[in-house]
Amino acid sequence: MLTNTFPVPASLLQTLRKARRITVLTGAGVSAESGVPTFREAQTGLWSRYDPGDLATPEAFQRNPQLVWDWYAWRRELVSRAEPNPAHFALATLARRVPRLDLITQNVDGLHQRAGSRDVIELHGNLSRIRRTDGTVVQHWDETQKPPRCTDTGQLLRPDVVWFGEMLPANALETAIDSTRHCDLFFSIGTSTLVYPAAELPFIALRQRVPVVEVNPDRTPISDHATHALTGPAGVVLPALLSSLEQADE
Repeated sequence: MLTNTFPVPASLLQTLRKARRITVLTGAGVSAESGVPTFREAQTGLWSRYDPGDLATPEAFQRNPQLVWDWYAWRRELVSRAEPNPAHFALATLARRVPRLDLITQNVDGLHQRAGSRDVIELHGNLSRIRRTDGTVVQHWDETQKPPRCTDTGQLLRPDVVWFGEMLPANALETAIDSTRHCDLFFSIGTSTLVYPAAELPFIALRQRVPVVEVNPDRTPISDHATHALTGPAGVVLPALLSSLEQADE
């Protein structure tokens, strides 16, 4: 049995037990608990002299594709050494306990999938995927080339992530909005609620009169509006929520 180390409001537990469709939005705070540096925290060491705008825009890639490729290769190496934390596992477990749970993430590290979550809606892409500049994902490339080129078309290959100035994947965003509009409980977890359009999702839920639960150690723009603002790290709060749910079901 899970150990409950965080006080879960009884009203939230009641709402959770009745929920048929839950939508969850996660942000960098969840991955930070696994030791994955946030985007700007990754500007350390060799990379500290670079502005993110020099490394994460289409223009930067056009100017110096090898520099951008090398930075993302370094980030992929960091992520490969990280492990899912209790928050990732708690969300995967919760998905098996409710009729439907849609997981939307702003993170690009794939830790949700490694913890067992399925059909994750990735708003900002995934570091582990590589694609051509025309958007086609490729499975193999020549590691000796930096940056590599597609063996079929000769196009430069790049990380399948959303750069500054680029639109979010239309299908992912549409799916996220639709899920938010049709859920009966919404969680905003480890996200600053500052990066749009993802930051609009909890407000969409509120306009639909859907209860919104925020899990974050810090206050954000949604904190004063959330139905429940649970102050604490996701790796503590979510396992406690599962524990309370388990005890209520006994």
